[in-house]
Amino acid sequence: MPARAAMAEAGSRPPSDDAAMAPLALDLLTDRAAFEALKPEWDGLFARAGMPQQLFLRHAFLRHWCDHYLDAGSRVCILGGRSSGRLVMLWPLLRRRSLGLDILQFMGAPVAQFGDVLVEPGPHRQAWLDAGWKALDQLGADLFEIRQLRADAALSRPEAALLVQRQDAPFAELERRVSAEGPSLAYPARERSNYRRRLRRLAERGELGFGALTPGAEARELAATAVTMKRRALARHGILAPTVADPRFQKLFAALAGDAADEAGLRLSLVTCAGRPIGIDISFDCLGRSFGHVIASDPDFEREGIGRILIHRAFAEARARGSAVFDLLAPADPYKLEHADGSVAVYDLAMPLSRRGRLVCALALPRLRPTLKTMAKRLPAAWVRRWLKVTRRSG
Repeated sequence: MPARAAMAEAGSRPPSDDAAMAPLALDLLTDRAAFEALKPEWDGLFARAGMPQQLFLRHAFLRHWCDHYLDAGSRVCILGGRSSGRLVMLWPLLRRRSLGLDILQFMGAPVAQFGDVLVEPGPHRQAWLDAGWKALDQLGADLFEIRQLRADAALSRPEAALLVQRQDAPFAELERRVSAEGPSLAYPARERSNYRRRLRRLAERGELGFGALTPGAEARELAATAVTMKRRALARHGILAPTVADPRFQKLFAALAGDAADEAGLRLSLVTCAGRPIGIDISFDCLGRSFGHVIASDPDFEREGIGRILIHRAFAEARARGSAVFDLLAPADPYKLEHADGSVAVYDLAMPLSRRGRLVCALALPRLRPTLKTMAKRLPAAWVRRWLKVTRRSG
C-alpha cells in the first residue's frame, strides 16, 4: 500500500436538521515521512479538538516515540479524515504482525498511558467516528488491540469488543490537596504530622532542596536518572516492569526531557539531599491537568519516606504551574488511592476484525494477558534483579 492512500469517501448517518454533512474524505498514511509532514495540521486539530487526557496524541510525543519504538516489524497506519479539505479526524495507529495475526493498535504503546482518536467537535462528530470504524474494517487486519481506553475518551467502547482488563486511573484535585505547608486539611492529621517528621528525618542526612525543570540539557540527564532510580526501587521490591526495564523507555524519556522545543508538555519536579537527587517526578501537563508518569524515589531513602514527600511536592509544583488536577494514572495502587478524589475507568479491549480475530478473542485473549501479568508480579526479587541486569547490558 502506498505511503498515502486515498480511501473511498465515507458515507454517514442522515444529516442533522440544521446542516448537511460535507463528504468525509479518508486518507491512510503508512510511513514515517507522511506522519512527519502532517505535523502542522495535526497540531491544529489538537488545538481545536484535544482534551487533557489526550496528551499522548500530541504529534511531538508520538514523533519521539517513533524515534525509539517504531521498528522493522511495525509501521504507522494513520487514518485521517477531511471535511471540505480540513483535517477533522485522526486515528493514530500502528500495524504489526504477532503470532500469525495482523494487529492494529494505538501509536505510543506501551509508554502512552491512554489510547484514543482525535476528532473535531460538532454535530457530525459521531458520523465521522462511524466512518472511521467502517474504514478500519477495510484494512484487512485481524484484530484491533484497544489498550487503555478511558471511559471519557472520544472513542466510545465498541459493543463488539472483548473486555480484556478494566483498571481505574485515580486523580487528585489540587486545590483540595495542596496547602502552603504541604498536605492540606483533606489529609488526616496523622499524615500532615508525618510529612513534617519525614522532612526532619531527611534533613538529618543532608540539606534538602526542591526544584522544578522544563525540557533542556539538565532535564535530559535527570530524566535518565529518574528511570534508573525507578528500576532500582522496583527491583528491590521484586517487581518486574518490562516497560520500564526496556532500554528504549529510558532513551525516550531522556529525549523528551532534552527537547527544548517543549511541545510534549513534559515537566520534572525533584527533591535533593546534600545536592543529590533522591526523588524525581516526570509529569506531563496538558490543558490544565498534570499526569504523573514516572514517580521515582531513591530506595536508599525509603525509610525516611521520600516517596510520600515526592508525591506532595509533585502536587505542589503542578498546582504552581496552573494545573487543577493531578492524574496518577492506572492502576489504582493503594498508595495512589490515599491521594485520590476520584478515578476514571480505563479499559483494555480486543476488537476482532476477521474470522481469525474472532477465534482468538473467543479462545485465547480472556485468559492469556491476566495470567502473564499475575506470573510477572509473583517472580522472586532475585530473578527480577538478574533479569534487569541482562536487559541493561543488552541496551
